[in-house]
Amino acid sequence: MEAYQTFQQEYLQIPIITRSYTTACVLTTVAVQLDLITPFQLYFNPEAVIKKYQIWRLFTTFLFFGTFGFNFLFNIIFTHRYCRMLEEGTFRGRTADFFFMFVFGGTLMIIFALFVNLLFLGQAFTIMLVYIWSRRNPYVRMNFFGLLNFQAPYLPWVLLAFSVLLGNAVMVDLMGKVY
Repeated sequence: MEAYQTFQQEYLQIPIITRSYTTACVLTTVAVQLDLITPFQLYFNPEAVIKKYQIWRLFTTFLFFGTFGFNFLFNIIFTHRYCRMLEEGTFRGRTADFFFMFVFGGTLMIIFALFVNLLFLGQAFTIMLVYIWSRRNPYVRMNFFGLLNFQAPYLPWVLLAFSVLLGNAVMVDLMGKVY
């Protein structure tokens, strides 16, 4: 019982937008893993949004990082970490401004996705959060897996290189930097 209370206390100490977004991402992935929903019900499909009124696709495209695995873990850790640092740092006490940044960044990504045919925008959204944090903290020294030392503004580019090494599409990472 005490472990549950400790977990609950820690969970409730996470800022509201970070907590809501990361929880939604994890629950969406769990729902896909349990076959309650399929990725085909989540991806960004402008035709389904306009003709079939499937408005949820405008939101669910940001919630799915793929099935459980290294890519999901990597994305959820970075999402939680940099979203939380932004919400507790740059946007401390300005939850509405942080929410507006989420909506504005998501809207821009949806507009760009119309032209580059991306189906899932969660990874691009994570890169956007990392990019904004790195630009707001230009003097922070970073260390990538103990191999590479650099300053924060280079973090998105280091992640891009790492993503390419993992075989991911470059366009996803670049879309996050457009914001």
